[in-house]
Amino acid sequence: MNEQQLKQSTQINQADQNNLDRLKNIDSDELIGKYFQATYEPPNLKKAKKRLKKDVDIHYDFSIPADMKEIGTGKKFLIRTYGCQMNEHDTEVMAGLLTDMGYQSTELTSEADVVLLNTCAIRENAENKVFGEIGHLKPLKMENPDLIIGICGCMSQEESVVNRILKKHPFIDMIFGTHNIHRLPSLLKEAMFSKEMVVEVWSKEGDIIENLPKVRKGNIKAWVNIMYGCDKFCTYCIVPYTRGKERSRLPEDIIQEVRHLAAQGYQEVTLLGQNVNAYGKDLEFAYSLGDLLDEIRKIDIPRVRFTTSHPRDFDDRLIEVLAKGGNLLDHIHLPVQSGSSDVLRIMARRYTREDYLELVGKIRKAMPNATLTTDIIVGFPNETDEQFEETMTLMKEVGFEAAYTFIYSPRDGTPAARWTDNISMDVKKERLQRLNALVNEQSKAAMEKYEGQIVDVLVEGESKKDPDVLSGYTERNKLVNFKASKSLIGKVVPVRILKAKTWSLDGELAEVKAEVY
Repeated sequence: MNEQQLKQSTQINQADQNNLDRLKNIDSDELIGKYFQATYEPPNLKKAKKRLKKDVDIHYDFSIPADMKEIGTGKKFLIRTYGCQMNEHDTEVMAGLLTDMGYQSTELTSEADVVLLNTCAIRENAENKVFGEIGHLKPLKMENPDLIIGICGCMSQEESVVNRILKKHPFIDMIFGTHNIHRLPSLLKEAMFSKEMVVEVWSKEGDIIENLPKVRKGNIKAWVNIMYGCDKFCTYCIVPYTRGKERSRLPEDIIQEVRHLAAQGYQEVTLLGQNVNAYGKDLEFAYSLGDLLDEIRKIDIPRVRFTTSHPRDFDDRLIEVLAKGGNLLDHIHLPVQSGSSDVLRIMARRYTREDYLELVGKIRKAMPNATLTTDIIVGFPNETDEQFEETMTLMKEVGFEAAYTFIYSPRDGTPAARWTDNISMDVKKERLQRLNALVNEQSKAAMEKYEGQIVDVLVEGESKKDPDVLSGYTERNKLVNFKASKSLIGKVVPVRILKAKTWSLDGELAEVKAEVY
C-alpha cells in the first residue's frame, strides 16, 4: 500500500468512527439549532413569488474533482426515484456522476455503498413513501456505518421536510436540493469524511450546467431537459418553490444533444420541462418551443414528444409546427385540472373553461386525429357538486382518451394549504370514482377504434406480465402487446390490432407469417 492509499484508508476508517459517534451521541435539537441554521437557508416563499427575471449563468466546464475520480472503485450505488420524468432524468445525471467516480449500479440495497432517494413533493403520498423508505434504511445504517444515505430532489427544498429529517432521522448523511445536483461529488466527499450531516439546499436559483455525465435508462427512448423551473405559481402547486424560476437552455445545446442521441440510434426523445411550452420566454432573443421543434423535426430521429404543457402557453406557433407532422407526434398531454372556470380562477390557472375549449378547437382543426390526455384534480378546497359536474362534462366534450386523476393534496407553503375545506373525504373519493369510471369508459372507446388497424409500434422490450410477449407504444402513446422475435426490440414495426382493452391493445406482427413467432 503506497502512502496515498494508506492516507485514504486512514481517512475512511476515521469517517466510519465519526459516523458511529454521530449515530450514538447526536443531539437532534442541537443539530437543528446550530448546524441547520448555519448551513441551510430555507426557501422563502414570499420572495419566490416576487422573483424577477435575471441572467442565468451557463457552464460548460464541469469536471469531477481529481480526488473523487476513483473514490467509488469497487463500490456500488443505488438510486430510488419518485415522481415525474424530470426526477427520472435527474437520476440519470446522478448515476452518470457516480459512474464517473468509479461506482457501479446495483438494484439491491444490501449491496449498496451509497443510497440516494430522489424525492417528489407534488403529493403527500409521495412524501409518505419516502419517509417509509427512510425507516427501512435505518437498520442497514446501524449494521454498516460507512453506508452513505442521501436525500435529494424536490422534498429536500421544503423547510418542513428538512426539519423533520434533521430532528427524527439523524442517521441520514446528506441532504441536497434540485439546484445543486452537479455538486454531488463534493457533497459525497464531505459526507464520507465529516462528523456532521451534510446539508446543502440552495434557495437561490440554479444555473445551467451543460456537460454533466448521464447514464440513460435504456438505449431506445431518451429524455432531454430543455428548461427548468416554473413561474406560474398555481395555488396548489409546490413546484415553483422546489424547482425555481423558469430557465431555458440555449437552442444550439438542445439541438446538439438530440443530434447526438439520433447518432447513437435512439428512436424517441421527449423534451422535458416543468412548463415545457414556456420554453424560450426568458431568452434574450425571440425563440419559442415551436421554433425549437421546427428545428428538431429535421433531425433523423423517428419520434419526438414533449411534456408537460400549460394551456396558457400553448400558442399558435406551436400548433402550426406540430401540424407539420413527420417525427413530431400528435399525442398532446394538456393538463386542465378542472372543468370549472371558478375553480380554475381559484387555482390561479389563468384561463377559463371557454379558453381551454377554444385551444382544443384550434388543435383539432390543425390536427384532426390528435390524441389529447390530461391531468385533473378533484376535491379542490370547497369545490361544489356543480363545479365537479363541469369537470365531468368537460371530460366528455373534449373527449380525453386518458387522464391522470387525483384527490387534491395540500402542500405546505402553498396558498391553498391554508384554506378551510368543507368537503368530506368520502365525497372526494366518490367524485374520484365517478371521474375514473368516465375516464375508463372513454379510454376503452378510443382503444376499440384501433381494432383491425395496422399501427407502428416502437418495441421497448418484453411485457412485464409475460416474457414471451413484446410490448411497445404507438405514436399516440397506446400500449401494444404482441408475440414476435426479441430481435425487434428497439425497432419501429407494423402491428395489426386484434383486441382492444381499456388501457392496452393486443395485436400480431403485420406482414410476417405465424411460424416466425
